[in-house]
Amino acid sequence: MQLGRKLNYEEEFMRALVVDDSRAMRAILRRILREFGCDVLEAGNGREGLDCLRMFGAPDLALVDWNMPEMNGLDFLRAVRKERTYDAMRLMMVTTENEIDRVTEALGVGASEYVMKPFTREVILEKLQILGFVQC
Repeated sequence: MQLGRKLNYEEEFMRALVVDDSRAMRAILRRILREFGCDVLEAGNGREGLDCLRMFGAPDLALVDWNMPEMNGLDFLRAVRKERTYDAMRLMMVTTENEIDRVTEALGVGASEYVMKPFTREVILEKLQILGFVQC
């Protein structure tokens, strides 16, 4: 787990959690999110992600990979959606899983958006706009 530094010192800033077993992918997503003034938490799997939520509270958004050791992204989504405390948190799957039944399954258990890897900065920006986090 790693707590990112704040880039936006205004009263309110968006907090995001990136849950991915790839250190490189976490770094890419962290960089993109920080461009938009996000404070970023990181976790290497779903279990670490749940620990982050318990320690730091619910962020505004979690970007979650599907395939991870210990606890995969879908199980993380299920666990988060069971807790009323996290109802307002948006969940975005960011994964290589690209079959329509996987997309449907993730959305069905509570994902707010779905991004397929590889992605571009613009795709993440578009999804953040859809979720209401970034204004044009």
